[in-house]
Amino acid sequence: MEGLDSSTNSGTDDRFLSSVIRALIAWRTRQTTKSDGLSHWLVLALVLLIRIPFWNQAIQGDDTIYLHEAAHALVEPLHPDNTKYVFQGALVDLRGHPHAPMDAWVLAGLIAAIGDVKEIPFHAAYTVFSLIAAWAMWSLARRFSPAPLWATLLFIAVPVFVVNGNSLETDLPFLAFWMAAVALFQRHTPVACVFLALAAMTSPQAIALTPILGVYVWLYRRHDRGAWLAIFVPPITLVAWQLFERLSTGALPAGVLSGYLTRFDIWNPQARLALLIHACFLIFPALLPGAFAIAWRKRREPDTLFLLAWIGLFFAGALVVFFAGSARYLLPIAAPLALLVSRLKPKWLAIGFAAQMTLGLGLAMANYQHWDGYRRLASSLREITARQRVWVDDEWGLRHYMHAEGALPLTKTQRLRVGDIVVASELSHQVELTAPVLPFAKTTEIRPAIPLRLIGLETHSGYSTVSKGIWPFGISSGPVDRVRVVEVGERHPTLEYLTMSGPGVREHVVSGIWPDDHWMSGSGFVVLKSPTTPMPLSVTIYIPDNAPARRVSLLLDGQEVASQTFAAPGKYDLASTGAVQPAGTAATVEIRVDRTFTAAPDIRELGVVVIGVGFHP
Repeated sequence: MEGLDSSTNSGTDDRFLSSVIRALIAWRTRQTTKSDGLSHWLVLALVLLIRIPFWNQAIQGDDTIYLHEAAHALVEPLHPDNTKYVFQGALVDLRGHPHAPMDAWVLAGLIAAIGDVKEIPFHAAYTVFSLIAAWAMWSLARRFSPAPLWATLLFIAVPVFVVNGNSLETDLPFLAFWMAAVALFQRHTPVACVFLALAAMTSPQAIALTPILGVYVWLYRRHDRGAWLAIFVPPITLVAWQLFERLSTGALPAGVLSGYLTRFDIWNPQARLALLIHACFLIFPALLPGAFAIAWRKRREPDTLFLLAWIGLFFAGALVVFFAGSARYLLPIAAPLALLVSRLKPKWLAIGFAAQMTLGLGLAMANYQHWDGYRRLASSLREITARQRVWVDDEWGLRHYMHAEGALPLTKTQRLRVGDIVVASELSHQVELTAPVLPFAKTTEIRPAIPLRLIGLETHSGYSTVSKGIWPFGISSGPVDRVRVVEVGERHPTLEYLTMSGPGVREHVVSGIWPDDHWMSGSGFVVLKSPTTPMPLSVTIYIPDNAPARRVSLLLDGQEVASQTFAAPGKYDLASTGAVQPAGTAATVEIRVDRTFTAAPDIRELGVVVIGVGFHP
């Protein structure tokens, strides 16, 4: 009996201890869940706090391209890219745009719902992408970080996230889909596949998810055939889209793009250096050495291996693909960097977060003031566009707002008329005017009050494009841009024959001929003084070995007076069959060629070299 009593008491004690342990575990779970819930709401609140003040952000950067595609999507919903666009002063086929049309479809939906491009509702809608990215980061941080809240806060405070979350470009939609795909891949692979496809339809960078998630599957789920198949969703999606475009529009987007890439120096080493510097400023630079020291000590742990592979594989791909060097291209590696850094002591994380957020908000404010300057200027020119032809020479936000007021983008071959108004940005203009112009309005300086610069006339910041420098941001109080407003005046030609190496070239070239090196595009115009007596009209040209042009035509005031096909490269003279007499005191002469080409890194459409043109006895 004593033994039985002892056994009974022991069982009772065990059950009691088990109950206590279960209660403690349940209490701890409730506390953790409560803490996680509060942290989650804190993360979402922080995202809203850095977005709402910038909902009235002016249209900026490449927003104009995606809005142009979106407008065409309302006409041709399945093919937003099947349209033309003026880029760098030339009309290009947007089927060669490197991004698939997901961002254009989102913008088209907003235009259809709202009726027009309106900054506040558009940016409010795009805040959803920031919230998705932050939620996904929180989910990943709970899995890969000892300090999930700090990791997520560091991610939100990444300066590129703070700044580019206020644009309508692909950066945040792509980041949201990328992050959601990785976060869901752990437990909800079929749902993750949806986001993998959305990421691929937003940016070709999504292909990097295949090797990155391949490392994840190898480390954690190497016997899961479904997971191995899922990692190939991005390339399959992109190939399917390419084939669909080829079958339905007649052009393969990759083929059109490859033709345009010959215009750029795609192996530019300066761009690679800029990307390396930008990567060091995604997270507060002082935190990186300590984080990578810890990562080195834990390099054999699967979690560390995955995060390092994420960074290494994406950055290696970026070095191969990106020749522009923009900081926003590296947003997909902000998450693994933040996860590695979050292993440091909280006091260092607090310092890093404060420094990052301060810099990010400062850059965002400077960026806001930059593009708002164009919006204000365009509004002040509204009455002018209502009564005169206005052209805008700009690639970015100024073009959007001037177009909204009735202006058209200026091309390098545009023939300007007397009285035309040209609004030209010194920062991003692409067309050199040869027509005589007079100041029409005071030159406007765009000068943010915040002494930080993402781009500008007096900074070496390559944040937006490496062509402006290699640094991730600049410190300057100088102007970011100057905008001239000029009126085209009358030409008073003094020469009957124009020698391209002689005086007076710029006063006589109308369009299509570059006075500096005498190359012409597919069509070049000059204005000449009419001779007092009829004379033959002639042109002397040189066809270089790499120029495909063979047929050259000569026109006087719109009427063809001579045309000839030349069998091989060389120097040639082409003249009218007899003497001609223009109707007025000035004559407009056009030279045409049948084919043009580009010679990288020169992006111009080149025809032949013009040596001289005009009336000659």
